[in-house]
Amino acid sequence: MSFNQPLGGNEMPRFAGPATMMRLPSQETAEGLDACFVGIPLDIGTSNRSGTRQGPRYIRIESCMLRPYNMGTGAAPFDSLQVADIGDVPLNTFDLKKSVVIIEEAYDGILAHDCRPLTLGGDHTLVYPILKAMAKKHGPVALIHVDAHADINDEMFGEKIAHGTPFRRALEDGCIAADKVFQIGLRGTGYSPEDFDWSRQQGFTVVPAEDCWMKSLTPLMAEIRAKIGDHPTYLSYDIDSLDPAFAPGTGTVEIGGLTIWQALEIIRGCRGLDIVGGDLVEVSPPYDPSGNTALVGANLLYEMLCILPGVRYPDEAPGNK
Repeated sequence: MSFNQPLGGNEMPRFAGPATMMRLPSQETAEGLDACFVGIPLDIGTSNRSGTRQGPRYIRIESCMLRPYNMGTGAAPFDSLQVADIGDVPLNTFDLKKSVVIIEEAYDGILAHDCRPLTLGGDHTLVYPILKAMAKKHGPVALIHVDAHADINDEMFGEKIAHGTPFRRALEDGCIAADKVFQIGLRGTGYSPEDFDWSRQQGFTVVPAEDCWMKSLTPLMAEIRAKIGDHPTYLSYDIDSLDPAFAPGTGTVEIGGLTIWQALEIIRGCRGLDIVGGDLVEVSPPYDPSGNTALVGANLLYEMLCILPGVRYPDEAPGNK
């Protein structure tokens, strides 16, 4: 079988060529794919700075620097999986509730092909319809949620659906297994001392940013893997989990965040789990003209690809087990 490959920098200058994720081949559906990159250019669910509708486009632009082999882990995703960029979900940019329905239907279609989607966001509202589609396919999924914010508000400005409410809605709808939900990196100021306690009361495990400072998160991820086991797992990564020193281009920045190397430890620590999909959300390019936030997002999405089931690693080659 011949696997799709990113277009190499020696075949075409990196500032040219197709404007797809990692300059991969594009196709209209997920048919025949093991994994796909898909964009959701959504920002009408944001509550502060807009601009995440530009996230998928700019993540793709910065992804032109990525090469196929992971030199840190040895992962060879493009020797193992059939991957393509299937473009963007065609939202109704004037109607958030309609867009949520459109997203859910789009992911029903992706999952019907047994494809594992990696989503370029877009604001965090998008994870709610994705989790609804995931639950129809897999039942309530385990969730690793990396974020500065818990996103468990009941309402925002009287609305039940927005980027601060998706995980409350997902729990209410039976999309996530509460005892297998892990929220990492929460921090900042709140409206009450109990802001993060609702998550704990539901059975979520909450790991505040302060518990991560000056530490490797590799031991934490070993504990999480042990608790999740072989349960289907979704990974949702908000770029604002990172300290704004690393990722200023986002809508709701909070100081005291995670480092990039901790982000890599979290994602690489998901290897061995049954990751059924993932997202990288809340990249708002207008607030980082350097492009570095989008570049970080592109790299973290690539790292997610590298830990999907079926990806080949050197220690899994014949004779190395």
